[in-house]
Amino acid sequence: MPIYEYTCDECDRPAEILLKGRRDKPRCPHCGSAKLTRQFSTFAAHQGRASSSQQCPAGADGTCRSGQCPLA
Repeated sequence: MPIYEYTCDECDRPAEILLKGRRDKPRCPHCGSAKLTRQFSTFAAHQGRASSSQQCPAGADGTCRSGQCPLA
């Protein structure tokens, strides 16, 4: 079940929405509008040579605080 990122065309707020099937029609969780624009987003972080003992230092928004991933 993929999670997609949208911006609502009515209230202009971002939202991450879990779609359970292809026929699901996403609605804004803030205002209920069905007028959404899907945003480009990253699917998964590349871990490269990181070992399982290393922890990702990314912040709550998913971006590395240093600007460069130390686990790559």
